[in-house]
Amino acid sequence: MSGNRRWVARFAAAAFAIALLYPLSALFARIGAWQWDAQVRGPALASVRVSLVLTAVAMVIVVVLGTPMAAYIARCTPKERLVWQAALLIPILLPPLALGILFTLAFGPFGAIGKLLQQYGIAMTNTPAAFVVTQVYVAMGYYVLGAVAAIDAVPSMLQKQAALLGLSPMKVFFRVTLPLARLGLAVALSIAWVRAIGEFGAVVVTAYYPSGMPVQLWANLQSFGLPAVMPLLVIFLAVALPLPWLAHVLAQRRLHA
Repeated sequence: MSGNRRWVARFAAAAFAIALLYPLSALFARIGAWQWDAQVRGPALASVRVSLVLTAVAMVIVVVLGTPMAAYIARCTPKERLVWQAALLIPILLPPLALGILFTLAFGPFGAIGKLLQQYGIAMTNTPAAFVVTQVYVAMGYYVLGAVAAIDAVPSMLQKQAALLGLSPMKVFFRVTLPLARLGLAVALSIAWVRAIGEFGAVVVTAYYPSGMPVQLWANLQSFGLPAVMPLLVIFLAVALPLPWLAHVLAQRRLHA
């Protein structure tokens, strides 16, 4: 590519990036003084705690259940892999609001599992349990599919050599596969994290209370307007963006090292 063409392409790429990032300029929009009085601050900080703590719990469940599933999918036959990946895509492709309604019906008094849970005093609407399980459903597919890709990227020859040296399949996974796939797994987890912590459509149906940050942002917008939204929006972005951004940057640096 000639020098002039390279600069034209670079200018076009810069214009594309600026257009893509333009919505962030709204953080400096002139909407008047931001509202952060006690009426707004209390529920907003409570929603931050809810999102951070319960999303962390959801991510632990996602990793504990999703990593073995990803390892199994990465090792199964192509036809079987297609079946499992198709199943994982369904909750990803479902509209969030539809997922929330289906979740409420399935785990509420209308579903068999919901009736069983109610017998033990476990409510799956407007409870921390409902919040966590909804996030697990929302994020699991993203993590498992990303984890499968990370495990696939580990050279099979290294794993075969470890097995020839006498390591059991479990030891091969923990001593060879998992360490080599850790950065890809971190990327998968970061995507699951931002997907879960940012979920509104499903959570607003299953767990309006306790309110996480997305639901509280909506409540503040409805009750007080944009000045009351902005402080919590900044906190929300600061919590949601750095982890996946950093994971992807590190992954790209390692890829091109």
